[in-house]
Amino acid sequence: MSAVPLRNNKTAPAVRSVTVLGATGSIGDSTMDLLRASKDRYRVEALTANTNVQALANLAREFGARYVAVADPARLSELKDALAGTRTECGAGESAVIEAAARPADWVMAAVSGAAGLKPALAAVDRGATVALANKECLVCAGDFFMQRATQAGACILPADSEHNALFQALSSGNREELVRVIITASGGPFRTWSSADIEQATLAQALKHPNWSMGQKITIDSASMMNKGLEVIEAACLFGLAAEEIDVLVHPQSIIHGMVEFSDRSVVAQLGAPDMRTPIAHCLGWPDRIVGPAAKLDLAKIGQLTFEAPDFARFPGLRLAYEALRTGRGATTVYNAANEVAVAAFIAGKIRFGAIARLVEATLEAWIRSGNLAPLSSADDAIAVDHRARNKAVTLLPQIALKAS
Repeated sequence: MSAVPLRNNKTAPAVRSVTVLGATGSIGDSTMDLLRASKDRYRVEALTANTNVQALANLAREFGARYVAVADPARLSELKDALAGTRTECGAGESAVIEAAARPADWVMAAVSGAAGLKPALAAVDRGATVALANKECLVCAGDFFMQRATQAGACILPADSEHNALFQALSSGNREELVRVIITASGGPFRTWSSADIEQATLAQALKHPNWSMGQKITIDSASMMNKGLEVIEAACLFGLAAEEIDVLVHPQSIIHGMVEFSDRSVVAQLGAPDMRTPIAHCLGWPDRIVGPAAKLDLAKIGQLTFEAPDFARFPGLRLAYEALRTGRGATTVYNAANEVAVAAFIAGKIRFGAIARLVEATLEAWIRSGNLAPLSSADDAIAVDHRARNKAVTLLPQIALKAS
């Protein structure tokens, strides 16, 4: 049985206990907003944050969290001081974040960004929890064994990204053997109509001007390069057991249709909604039921038209590289993600041009394959080790990539 349930075969408890890993980030903020609107239906077990102690403490007080953890071990005394006089237990460091995930909550939002989110998510998976997955690295870096562990433990994985949640909803309209393909939509980002030469020279401010979504800095830059869509292709393959050939990307500038599924009778089922992350999170939070969501009502008459374009792999090579990494397997997707994180950080720091992001990822992948490092990953430590080595390789390649013109 798949860890991603494509049929509603469970009953939600009257009061669901929840843990939010990454409660102070953008996904965490949307999750807490939904919990705030339905406090009678949810009880907060645990909350975590990276370094934002004050925001974490404020949430703990507001929701009566039983346990909180900050990832920075040096912030423990600050956290305890901020929660003095409450009954909330406090922890700090990686082990404390893992402990938060291991505590007995029915439902866990896994929204810790980066490779740091892998072990906490696995801690929730291993006890058979329902996990709303918003951490890309769990699948991009460790997808095969992550989903295997979830199936073995009887955990339920609910996709919290808008695109994968759309596919999750649409897939319930048919059976796996009836599936022809899934279609992930992309806004095209701020550079959708730009020439290759202009994209090459794009500034940080321009890359951060997303036309539809309000997101964190890293994911917004990934959207501009379409690396984010590449990561989503890899995630979809892991979540739903799909081959690269069963996943298409379609540019849809209005961001109203988030995903579509085509079945053998040529029916195409789509999920639509206003571009608001609270919609997919609400679907996960209420599943198998639906709760009232605060997103704007969809007014198609006001929108007027929905348009579509094929993705341009020449102007956005990050998407092409994702398919290549997916087909290569054996840790290549881990390398793809790690190299991209190094490249984005270098772009933010002004060390490389925007166009060099994809070139650094491609160079790192090529060097990794030439070195014979490809091997199946069978544990979190394997994935993290590959992630670290790939980052180091990307860093060593960075100076020569910075000097190259497109």
